[in-house]
Amino acid sequence: MDWGRAKNVLIYAFLLLNLVLGYQLWNDIREQADSNLDFTSLEDSTQMMMDEKGIKVLAQIPSETPELPKIAYRFVEGRRGGIVMDLPKPVDSKLIYTPRELTNALKDSLPDIANYRYDEAMDREGMFILHPLVEDKWPLFNIDLVLYYSNQKIISFMREDIEINSVSDEKEQRVLSASKALGNLIENFLPDGSVVKEIELGYYGQVFDSDAHLPVTPAWRFMLESGKEYYVQGISGDVISPNTEKSKE
Repeated sequence: MDWGRAKNVLIYAFLLLNLVLGYQLWNDIREQADSNLDFTSLEDSTQMMMDEKGIKVLAQIPSETPELPKIAYRFVEGRRGGIVMDLPKPVDSKLIYTPRELTNALKDSLPDIANYRYDEAMDREGMFILHPLVEDKWPLFNIDLVLYYSNQKIISFMREDIEINSVSDEKEQRVLSASKALGNLIENFLPDGSVVKEIELGYYGQVFDSDAHLPVTPAWRFMLESGKEYYVQGISGDVISPNTEKSKE
């Protein structure tokens, strides 16, 4: 064996490996920086308030401000609530799913599962939470499809079937930016030491025991590490905290 040549090959291989690992590290750092909060999207006064109150934001601030309509929905069979039904066949489960994995796992047992989005931030012990989608994209936060699992099997589910309609006399309006909604929360509502772990745009409205159509509006949801939620209506800017069941302006 030509040991000199083999030694050179090994040296070149290690150099190439170091280049690949170095590029990967640089790329990871760049992606991490890109995914961090862009503080320049917040007002200077908001950034100062973050420092004063010790508030951290671990989620990227979305830049999208789409034009969305107000909608209305109704419970197809009236609001029943709390009716748990067994799956035709238990489905193998695991502790952490991606949205696509959960959809693929349940598509045979729940054929319309693709019309829902998995909400990992809302998971509870023994439960996976999903929400119906408006226009196949925006989650309707206040309506849940709950999947129950035990012994690594998804065994049952609970949901209330709804019908979603647009409000015909309402025009689409551009939603408030996430940075403005977050700024309002930081300066006026979030307690000291809050950590914002997730920001998402969807729809939110009060749930009433009624057969009538219930109006809902676009809203930004802000999830805290403490488990508390805040919703900022995307049109009016009103702030709702379901944990206290209060609407604030």
